[in-house]
Amino acid sequence: MAIAFDVGAWLFAYAFFAWLRLGNDASQVPWSELLAVAAATAGLYVAVAAPLRLHQGRARTASLEEAVLLGSLMGGAGLAVFVANLYIQWIPRSLPAGATFGALVIAAWGRATWRMLQERDERAGDDAARALVVGAGEAARELINSMLRDPQRHYRPIALLDDDPRKRHLRIRHVPVVGTTRDLAKQVARLDAEVVVIAIPSASAEVINRLRLEALRADVPVKVLPSSTQLLHDTVGIRDLRDINITDVLGRNQLDTDVAAIASYLAGRKVLVTGAGGSIGSELCRQIHRYGPAELMMLDRDESALHAVQLSIHGRALLDSDDVILCDIRDETAVRRVFATRRPDVVFHAAALKHLPMLEQYPAEAVKTNVIGTRIVLEAADLVGVDRFVNISTDKAANPCSVLGWSKRVAERMTADRARDADGVYLSVRFGNVLGSRGSVLASFARQIAEGGPLTVTHPDVTRFFMTIEEACQLVIQAAAIGAPGEALVLDMGEPVKIVDVARQLMEQAGTPVRIEFTGLREGEKMHEDLFADDEPRDIRPRHPLVSHVPVPPLTDDEVLGLPTQGAADDVRAALESLAGQVRVDHPSDQFVELDGR
Repeated sequence: MAIAFDVGAWLFAYAFFAWLRLGNDASQVPWSELLAVAAATAGLYVAVAAPLRLHQGRARTASLEEAVLLGSLMGGAGLAVFVANLYIQWIPRSLPAGATFGALVIAAWGRATWRMLQERDERAGDDAARALVVGAGEAARELINSMLRDPQRHYRPIALLDDDPRKRHLRIRHVPVVGTTRDLAKQVARLDAEVVVIAIPSASAEVINRLRLEALRADVPVKVLPSSTQLLHDTVGIRDLRDINITDVLGRNQLDTDVAAIASYLAGRKVLVTGAGGSIGSELCRQIHRYGPAELMMLDRDESALHAVQLSIHGRALLDSDDVILCDIRDETAVRRVFATRRPDVVFHAAALKHLPMLEQYPAEAVKTNVIGTRIVLEAADLVGVDRFVNISTDKAANPCSVLGWSKRVAERMTADRARDADGVYLSVRFGNVLGSRGSVLASFARQIAEGGPLTVTHPDVTRFFMTIEEACQLVIQAAAIGAPGEALVLDMGEPVKIVDVARQLMEQAGTPVRIEFTGLREGEKMHEDLFADDEPRDIRPRHPLVSHVPVPPLTDDEVLGLPTQGAADDVRAALESLAGQVRVDHPSDQFVELDGR
């Protein structure tokens, strides 16, 4: 049918332009020559289109790809006949050029009309929820297409809102832009919308919160598309829609990832992740898997955690393949054996003990895992010539005043020392609290709300930096592409957030008001976290506008090996403190002190 339509377009175009060229007297038209040239042009076009499968479904009807292919083939066939006719003069020279233009217009118009008629059937039923879509960009276009093609007919898009004045007359699949986001409540009432869908993956926390509150005042539920860092695929559909959660309201920092740079060092390489069963490690594995490494090795001492991460990546978890490695980074012999036999090219070191109060009670365990364990992994990586090594650190390593902070600061300095002599790039990545990680404040608050309260907050003024797991892992992966040896890379995470505001936000979302109880800062906790130490330069961002580069002073193995791994907790803490460097006491008095001249 497509071939017949295109042939008909050629014949009609030649006849029409002949009539225009030669007047309305049909006797003046050389019909035999004209039909011969028209048939030859159509035949040439069909012959050239056959090997390129234009009429066999190579491209979707009326798509941009088909339009380019159609124009190239019709233009090429018409040009060939036009050149031949210049020398032989079967018909007036202008006719092949005009007919080519006419045939292309008819063929393109026919395809567009066909597609429009086909898509008229893709309409949601009367029982579908009437959706007011906020945003009229590419994500909204894909989302509306997905809504209309959904066989379950969950949503029916009825209108769009967008603040861009250039889109005020835009229609996407016959769905019009009816106003700006300031008109949300008015349009919900006018259109009888049943749900508001925020289709702006790059929206800031402020925008998300404003739209959420307006929708709540209009008494309609809100759905949202995840941020671009949370979408692990390129297309958008209704399966991506979810309710607004705390990560949307508290922060959606967008890291503009250099995909090409990342792919160049991950694709086809052997990558090992320590602590692969943890919150950060498992998300790292999922994101690294996207870039097609030759081998992804997931190392952890927790077999249940390895089962979970393998299941999330492959959809099965038999734990019988060599991509999962059961190993404790404290075991030097086992770690060296793994590195010697598997020989990774890239290592992401995420294994660590991270719970601050627990490490205050058992500082020797922090030394064994966060310090000695890191030294073992660093040494094993150096022995096999690892190309890139990324040590995952924390904002508590800046101006540390806790066992966790001291141990992670020591790990940063050991990584910097190894970077001086190793052939590869060894660096650290530093970021704040991760939303949704195991043991995070969100999990604690959610459980306390479910139990009826109270919500326990250390201090009404205490603040923390927050980021999503997806953003944190994207930073880690990006760091290996842009960081220099020995550096610590720090993400600009915006303004710190009051913990009490997080608690109130969760209560509001749960619809369960509970009492907030202030317990006071615990040993080793700060009132306000730092991303940079007092003696570190800030805002040095040579490679990325959201990533700062911080030099880290090295710390030799000889100094580290002197740390006690047993004995009195106070002695272990003092030894860790002396290696970490400057100490900041950050309680409500917010005073800075220097100990022993450091």
